[in-house]
Amino acid sequence: MEHTPALAADPADRDAPRRSLILAGGGMRVAWQAGVLCALEESGLAFAHADGTSGGTINLAMLLSGRAPREMSDRWRSLRVRDFASPLALREYLRAPRLSGFAGADGIVDRVFPHLGIDVDAIRSARGIEGTFNVCNHAAKTNEAIGHREVDLDVLVAGISLPMAMPAVRRGGIPYVDAVWIKDANLMGAVKRGAEELWLLWCIGNTPAYRDGPFHQYVHMIEQSANGVLFEELDRIADLNAAIRAGHSPYGQRHPVIVHVVKPHHPIPLDPAFFLGRIDAATLVAMGYRDARRYLATMDGDRGVGLTPEATRMEEPGVRVFWRERYSGPLGRIQLVAEVPDAAAFVAGPRREARLVGRVRARGVGDALLHDGRAALEAGALVYEGAFEVGGRELVLRGRREAPRDGSLAQRLRSLRRLSVELREGTGGTLVDEGQLRPDAGRTGPLPLPIVMNVPSVRRRLTSAAAFERVMAAELLGSPSTDLDPAPQAGDH
Repeated sequence: MEHTPALAADPADRDAPRRSLILAGGGMRVAWQAGVLCALEESGLAFAHADGTSGGTINLAMLLSGRAPREMSDRWRSLRVRDFASPLALREYLRAPRLSGFAGADGIVDRVFPHLGIDVDAIRSARGIEGTFNVCNHAAKTNEAIGHREVDLDVLVAGISLPMAMPAVRRGGIPYVDAVWIKDANLMGAVKRGAEELWLLWCIGNTPAYRDGPFHQYVHMIEQSANGVLFEELDRIADLNAAIRAGHSPYGQRHPVIVHVVKPHHPIPLDPAFFLGRIDAATLVAMGYRDARRYLATMDGDRGVGLTPEATRMEEPGVRVFWRERYSGPLGRIQLVAEVPDAAAFVAGPRREARLVGRVRARGVGDALLHDGRAALEAGALVYEGAFEVGGRELVLRGRREAPRDGSLAQRLRSLRRLSVELREGTGGTLVDEGQLRPDAGRTGPLPLPIVMNVPSVRRRLTSAAAFERVMAAELLGSPSTDLDPAPQAGDH
């Protein structure tokens, strides 16, 4: 059963830096990392070592089970996220004050792991890349990085058994849990294995916002612990680099250690939003791909990021609006997700733009994720534009939704549901294909359906959605618009 996973380094390439892939935690939202891995694989990066902590152990287990990044992405997209939740036996809840956790691991073991293609025997048989899975040994209060050849099902479950959420896993009589409270990314573990270049995939939030309520403050505790320990490890790497420059290399590095951090621009919506369907795995995968492509295009390959707390800093959004659309037709299938990070600015205008991610599967072209894109209200039309790459070809998708200014309301609404599409070679290049696509059943209405996040109350969510819809109606149908007050406030992601 021996196999070489995707992204494994070629041991014969002795001139390449020894790279480590660091898959940090982030709950179920680590579907985002699958999109990042697609971009890293396309760029030709390869790794001698890969490390996972908390939710990141899921993606590490998929990778070492022989799942390539594209397959990982497809499996995340089709996963029933509610399978993560598995109630304990009733007698456990009757113990109330001594409850071992809110949910068990049956759904994860019986449904989530098999659907994601996680296979313990395949993990243990992987060659060409060294894997380490971090778990917390509660008895010793230490982090243990367990090598992939020693992994078993108990290790995989313990790696995501967050205290309070799930019971501890007893292995050899010792309780093991998620390591996130000790560390959410084991950079120094990779350095001690001789890593010279670290690629950290980070999706834990890091903004100045501090929110009220027990759930948000529990999340803040994780953010504080995960980021705080990471910053200490970056300090240690900075000290190590000073020693290497002075001619002392205790772990065998040939040059100072470079750290790359791929992260989202804004925090990823939290697990409840994923669980409730307000964001989905397809969106997270597409966002991860875009974020990685953006980092690869702008990074300083010789220096990486600064070894300071700015390494994981993100921008705090205002009231946040998403909308999702899916179209199909003879030309192919298109999935688009637009994000407005500041609804107040969008409503106020005059410039009304959103960030765009998505997936294009077109005839004669292939299957690809957008690496850059925008959606905008322009001259009475909703315009989509996104760039993607297939087989070395840089292509641009242009889509347009608009209604004629005459005719009945029903006729105009029907026109708005159609998406007119052009595919071109690069910006302004040769036309590759064109056509009209219709919305998938139940997926797209005549006006975008807003999903509002980062608001403190249901009332706020409703008023912000109403303001957004009125602007859309005014621009696309010419109906009057009345401003509400969607000013940004701290709330849930």
